[in-house]
Amino acid sequence: MTRYLLNMTLAAMVVVTLSGCSSLGKKAPANAAVENGGISNGEMNDIDAARSRGLKDGAGAAGANALNDPKSPLSTRIIYFDYDSTTIRSDFGPIVQAHASYLAAHPGTALTLEGHTDERGTPEYNLALGERRAMAVRRQLVLLGANAGQVKTVSYGKERPVAEGHDEASYGKNRRVELVYP
Repeated sequence: MTRYLLNMTLAAMVVVTLSGCSSLGKKAPANAAVENGGISNGEMNDIDAARSRGLKDGAGAAGANALNDPKSPLSTRIIYFDYDSTTIRSDFGPIVQAHASYLAAHPGTALTLEGHTDERGTPEYNLALGERRAMAVRRQLVLLGANAGQVKTVSYGKERPVAEGHDEASYGKNRRVELVYP
């Protein structure tokens, strides 16, 4: 019973925290975190430098066509995570950079980050973990040049697996954030 109450309290805290992050258009005061992005003003100084970095070899310059070009890093729309982790793996750094540069170059483009987990863990824990994963990708995109207003997050936890198996290979495919352009 105590564990149930703890899980319900955690879920309620996540909902309250997320509902308090609805004013993205306001300018953050000095030394405050950017709303719904977790970026301090000290980190904001790095954003202009990150925005000046483009995609290598001009990838992404052709607009929407670059999103569907299999040779472009923009064609990769899934970021995988290690077990119980919200850290973006180094092999996905160039992918996140490419999407950040694309969003910076196309300010009218929106992106939804869908956080997912494997089947292990409670539904409440997995919803929170999926949200933390999506927010980790969102923070990195914004640090690398995307506008915070372009990127929204949603968590599906373990409710939308792509692999139905009960082994590590299946779990690894389900621990992901999907980048969904409209």
